[in-house]
Amino acid sequence: MNDLQQAPVPFHFLRLPEVLATVGVSKSTLYAWIKEGKFPRPVHLSATAAVWVSIEVAEWMQARVAERDAKIAAA
Repeated sequence: MNDLQQAPVPFHFLRLPEVLATVGVSKSTLYAWIKEGKFPRPVHLSATAAVWVSIEVAEWMQARVAERDAKIAAA
């Protein structure tokens, strides 16, 4: 069972401008991270519409905070 099926709160889709504003990086950086497997892949709703699952973006952000905190604790 994946995280979406276990999610205690409803999730929603984020369009590219929302993801960029939330994460705070450029479009080229975001797509480079996706290509490198460092950021969740979008869901394609059609040939021209791509969205991201809000829970996956939030989990990615939480993981970055956890990495930071682990580095601080190890120092």
